[in-house]
Amino acid sequence: MKKKIGCKSQVEGKLKWWQLSLIGVGCIIGTGYFLGSSIAIKATGPSVLIAFLLAAVCTFIVFDALAKMSAQDPQKGSFRSYAKKAYGRWAGFSSGWVYWSSEMLIMGSQLTALSLFTRFWFDGIPLWVFASIYAVLGIAVVLIGTKGFERMENVFAVTKVAAILMFIVLASLALFGCLDEGAKQGMPRTMSEVFPHGFLGLWGALLYAFYAFGGIEVMGIMTVRLENKEDAPKAGRSMLILLGVIYIVSLSLAILIVPFHDFHGNQSPFITALETYHLPFFPHVFNGAMIIAGFSTMSASFFSVTTMIVTLSEDGDAPALFSKQKKKKLQFPLPALLLTTAGLIVSIVLSLLLPGKIYEYITTAAGLMLIYNWFFILISFHRLIKQTVWDKVKQAVGLLLILLAVSGTLLESASRPGFFASLGFLIVISLVILKLRHKWKEEEAAS
Repeated sequence: MKKKIGCKSQVEGKLKWWQLSLIGVGCIIGTGYFLGSSIAIKATGPSVLIAFLLAAVCTFIVFDALAKMSAQDPQKGSFRSYAKKAYGRWAGFSSGWVYWSSEMLIMGSQLTALSLFTRFWFDGIPLWVFASIYAVLGIAVVLIGTKGFERMENVFAVTKVAAILMFIVLASLALFGCLDEGAKQGMPRTMSEVFPHGFLGLWGALLYAFYAFGGIEVMGIMTVRLENKEDAPKAGRSMLILLGVIYIVSLSLAILIVPFHDFHGNQSPFITALETYHLPFFPHVFNGAMIIAGFSTMSASFFSVTTMIVTLSEDGDAPALFSKQKKKKLQFPLPALLLTTAGLIVSIVLSLLLPGKIYEYITTAAGLMLIYNWFFILISFHRLIKQTVWDKVKQAVGLLLILLAVSGTLLESASRPGFFASLGFLIVISLVILKLRHKWKEEEAAS
């Protein structure tokens, strides 16, 4: 028996579908694409395009499920609320806290990346100075309110797409010999050239491609503001088509220009592709685009995790003070803002003090935990929405792709410790749930 979902919106809608699409682009295109794609290329070569296609398919399936649930029952807690409706309080609690924990760690790594990008121009200044500045600016973006956040993400989205289009134009000119002579790899012609590390290399690189699409959770949270809630799937489709096209085209051009073994994880593949050409302006312009990309995804994460802690508090899964609104001028209750800010500070300190590899393992674990929430979204959809045969096929494909992305981390020595670290986070949250279950039963009996 499918659980019936109500149709009453909890939040007054004001967004057009295309505005939500732009917000999605702004929230998703970040350091995972501009920087992390280099790691994926290094791991699997030209077949990275297949990894990104598979990640795009899975992202579409997951967001389509989330959008359909949002259209029938808009919830401020988004996927966390649907997990709770589908499987009970333990599911909502774990989904919310898994998301909050993972995003807090990811924000710390994003701030560190932003600081490294900025040192491209200001060498010698300590990283913590830039990290602190960007953290304050991110908090300011959230404090200006939802409307201000939406406008900022729209501007960021246009800026990032413009930077990628600039690369596509320049790379196309380079490929056809219109620029000064530089590196040129050409089209791979054999299976060994397409899969230089075999199918296992492709399998191990899936996580990095998935990470480049991380951010659909923010779109899910923002769907409650849609003017017409039924437009949520259309907004997601438009956003993913745009992202899929520019991701595949830009990565294809980079791979055609430079041999895959020339890419390395600490430099954007797009800068690597054009660095042998006489384009002195390009590294500066693209570095600015990467800063904008990282800052916008960090701001979006700050917005979404603060929203999440408020909804957890409202449902009794976090202390009540985090949902008490005393100053009406603030977008969020002050205690919730302070908690997220404190978590952000701790994450910055960890990213700057821990040895690079250790923090890399933690952030890899955080990325995996985001994908675990995609799993929750799909199984919640199965329980809450009456499915067609096609829906069931998509769900099976989505679950299989998530399983492949997660298990692929066991094949890579660099990401394997992150997998076990993610299990550690899940175990801690599970132990907390076991401790709280008795209390929850008493509350249910009393009510």
